[in-house]
Amino acid sequence: MKNKIVALCSIMLFVLIFGMVAHVQGARVAGTWVMTNKGGDGVVTTLTLTQDGITLRGTMQSENGAETPIDDGNMSGNNITFTVTRPGQNKVEYKGTVDGETMKGTFIQGENSVEWTAKRS
Repeated sequence: MKNKIVALCSIMLFVLIFGMVAHVQGARVAGTWVMTNKGGDGVVTTLTLTQDGITLRGTMQSENGAETPIDDGNMSGNNITFTVTRPGQNKVEYKGTVDGETMKGTFIQGENSVEWTAKRS
């Protein structure tokens, strides 16, 4: 009986630890995403991400083809954050959530909060 209890406790501990690791690592976002800003001009950009655990790297490519690297990319569960510094502009912080093949969030442009959505390409 004691061995069964030890075995059951070991299995429960394994499941708990596995669940915690999966939650901390967060969603899988590596790949190409088509992002649309819901601002006045509805800008479409391509977001290309690589992921190493919770660390994100990649680029944003504008409609005119200019690529800008993302910085400080991070995942926490289904929450995503990263920054982009375009030439001649301030650093822009993007925050959002991932839900399977879609993401949505906001960034601050000037004094305005702009909504964005992205779909896996």
